Amino acid sequence: MTHATPLYAGLDIGTSGARAIAIDAQGNLQGSARSSMAEHGDDRRDPATWWAAAQSALTQLGNAIDVRTIQALAIDATSGTVLAVNSTGSPVAAALMYNDAVDDESILNAIAAVAPQQSAVHGASSGLARAISLQSSPGCEQLLHQADWIAGKLTGNFSVSDESNALKTGYDPIERCWPQWLAKTGIALSKLPQVVAAGTPTATVDPVVAKKLNFSADLQIVAGVTDGCASFLATGACETGDCVTALGSTITMKMLCDQPIFSPRFGIYSHRIGNQWLAGGASNSGGGVLEHFFSAQQIVQLSTELQTETDSGLDYYPLLKPGERFPHNDSNWQPKLTPRPPEDAQFLQGLLEGMAEIERLGYQRLHELGAPKPTTVRSVGGGASNLQWQRIRQRFNPVPFETSTSTEAAAGVARLARQAMMQSGP
Repeated sequence: MTHATPLYAGLDIGTSGARAIAIDAQGNLQGSARSSMAEHGDDRRDPATWWAAAQSALTQLGNAIDVRTIQALAIDATSGTVLAVNSTGSPVAAALMYNDAVDDESILNAIAAVAPQQSAVHGASSGLARAISLQSSPGCEQLLHQADWIAGKLTGNFSVSDESNALKTGYDPIERCWPQWLAKTGIALSKLPQVVAAGTPTATVDPVVAKKLNFSADLQIVAGVTDGCASFLATGACETGDCVTALGSTITMKMLCDQPIFSPRFGIYSHRIGNQWLAGGASNSGGGVLEHFFSAQQIVQLSTELQTETDSGLDYYPLLKPGERFPHNDSNWQPKLTPRPPEDAQFLQGLLEGMAEIERLGYQRLHELGAPKPTTVRSVGGGASNLQWQRIRQRFNPVPFETSTSTEAAAGVARLARQAMMQSGP
C-alpha cells in the first residue's frame, strides 16, 4: 500500500521483541509490524539481537506502507539498560539490562555518598550503577542506553542520548546537564553521551541503512524516551493534567505536570519531556489481588452483576500482604479485606471500590506534592477493558475519562517524531 502523504514512525525495543508503528499527520495508525527477539538469538543481552529484531520489524513495516514516505523516526527502549561501546559504536561487553542488579558495594556506596536524595540513581538497579560497572570494560570509549545505541545503528552517530533515558544515569533534567557531583561517584564523565531534549531531530539516517531498509535518504532520526514514557504518550495524553492509570498486577498512576516532582519517600521522580514533566507513583494493590480471589472468567462474569452507581459499604484496602508504596509509604501498611460478604459480586465490588479509592488518593497525593489537579484520565493494562470498574472509578474520581489512542509504546515515540517535524516546519 502506497501513501502519498508523509508518515512518522516509532520503534519500540522491548524485552521480548521490537515493534514498529507508522502514523499520519493526524495521528492515525497506518501500519505496524513486530519481530520477536527469540527469532534472532537466545541472548537478550546481546545488542546484535536487538538490532536484528529492529531491522526485521522495520522491514516488515514495508509490507504495510511505503516506508520511503516516513519523514521521521523516534525510538524507545527499556529504561536503565546500559552498554559499553568502542569508538565505532561496537559493543565491547554484554549489556546490563534494566533488571540486572549491580552487587558491587563500592559502586553503590560511592553513589549513595554524593547523589542528591531526589536523584533517580540510588540503588543497585540504577543506570548509573550499571554504567560505572561497565566503564572499565576493555575498549570502552562510550556508555550508551539501549535506545541511544539503536539510534546510533540507524545514523552512525553513537554519542547522543535523550533527557528521559539519561535520567537514571544521573542526568539533571532541571539544569539540563550531567552534574559535577557525578564525577565523585567514579563515573568517567567523558564516556557519557551528549544529551538532547526528547523529540529533538539528531541526524539523518545513514545512507547504507537507508538503502538496506528502503528508507528515504532524508529520513530524520528523532531523540526518543524510555518505554514507560512512550507508553504514556501513546495514549494521546499530551496536556498538563492529563493522567494515565495502568491497571495491571499493580496500579500505576502517572500525570503530565508543568513542574518537576521529586519525592524519594514515595518513589517519585520526574522525566522531562520537552517543557513538560511526567511524574507518577505505583501502589502494591491491583490485579494481582483480584487474581488471588477470582479467575479471569469469574471477574468478567461477576462484573456484570455489580451495582456500579451504589456504594457497597465495604471499606477495603486491597493488598495481599502488609506494605504499601503509594499513595501511602508504609512497609507495615495493613491489608483490609474484611468483612467478606456472602455474595462474590459484592466482594468483587468492594475490592474494585478500594482500588478506585487508591487511584483517587494517588492523584490527590501527586497534587499535594505540586502536580495539577487531574483534568483527564486514560486507562491502560488488563483492567482497562472492564467497563464496570471504569464506572466505579469515575464515581470516585469525577473527571473526564478519555479513550486511549493506543497502548503501544511505539505509537508514543511515533507521536514524538510527528511533533518534531511539525515544529520544524516545511
